[in-house]
Amino acid sequence: MKKPHSFYIGLMSGTSLDGIDAVLAQIGPNGETSALDAVSAPFSLELRKALFELQSPGANELHREKQAGNALALAYAEAVDQLLKQSRLQPSDITAIGAHGQTIRHQPHLGDMAYTHQTLNAALLAEKTGIDVIADFRSRDLAAGGNGAPLVPAFHAQQFVEDKNLAILNIGGIANLTLLPKDGEVTGFDCGPGNMLMDAWIHEHQGNAYDENGQWALQGKVNEMLLTKMLAEIFFAKAPPKSTGRDDFHLAWLQEKIEGENFLAEDVQATLLHLTAHSALEALAHHAPQTQKLIVCGGGARNNALMNLFRVKSQHFFKSPLEITTSDSSGIDPQLVEGLAFAWLAWAHKEKRPANLPAVTGAKGPRVLGACYPA
Repeated sequence: MKKPHSFYIGLMSGTSLDGIDAVLAQIGPNGETSALDAVSAPFSLELRKALFELQSPGANELHREKQAGNALALAYAEAVDQLLKQSRLQPSDITAIGAHGQTIRHQPHLGDMAYTHQTLNAALLAEKTGIDVIADFRSRDLAAGGNGAPLVPAFHAQQFVEDKNLAILNIGGIANLTLLPKDGEVTGFDCGPGNMLMDAWIHEHQGNAYDENGQWALQGKVNEMLLTKMLAEIFFAKAPPKSTGRDDFHLAWLQEKIEGENFLAEDVQATLLHLTAHSALEALAHHAPQTQKLIVCGGGARNNALMNLFRVKSQHFFKSPLEITTSDSSGIDPQLVEGLAFAWLAWAHKEKRPANLPAVTGAKGPRVLGACYPA
């Protein structure tokens, strides 16, 4: 007898530090997943500041990190409560919450001493919501010799199925690719900074959290010398499996690249827009030149200037026209794909199904991901 569909909640707050996406998912016995409802909640200024400051070493760091983990759990709990009320459901209706937490450090290249840390008091979240919480998804893959990231390709492979050579590009703070060939193994990897550097630069100069529709970038002109300098970063030349984060790409990294130069701020923003598009398309063309269709998700899919740039630049990287669309075309709001993925990862944990892809992360083999904090 087949199990009935179950309700899960996925919680995602990415490296952009813009806020929380809470997604109510219905998941069937074979992992078929659909989004039923969603809530997006911005971080308070205090929480965003606390999480941002933890991205680099500082005084009394352990205490501040634990306080931020508590504050994040409370913010997650508020988002869950709002989602339940909006959906007219009770905590008892939800099988589990899948919560990614907020990445503070990601150091997968240290051999047996490798580590990754996503701050979150998952026990407090379980206590406040009355729902089982599955968290700490990356550590098990890392223990098996993997990068611990990206984790969403397994979900992409389940969710996006077409009779084409397909690629999924998620553009959050970091951009990552999932390669779904018609015939062959599913692979994927982080391909560079997504919104992270653009967000950091506009916040530094205008105080805005992000460049809406790339309007500020469109006021500038790309500086080819600066673009070449940034593309020379060693990460771009690394072969997959690979992952990255704020440990590699941050405001100080950018400032070092422009030190001593008299660039207009809007020209730097325009160049960062090109960096995101160029690095993703170059990686896609190098590792999957047969790709016929690219589906873009994440916050970057809502940046019209970036999406238009993908279409223009793709002509230089691909001999045949590359169909480029957003996950809207597959019936999923681009902003909700990652939240939906973490609901699915919670389902996989509950079902004791491995959810990493060794070809993506470099792990020794498939592993059941996450740790359970019962309500």
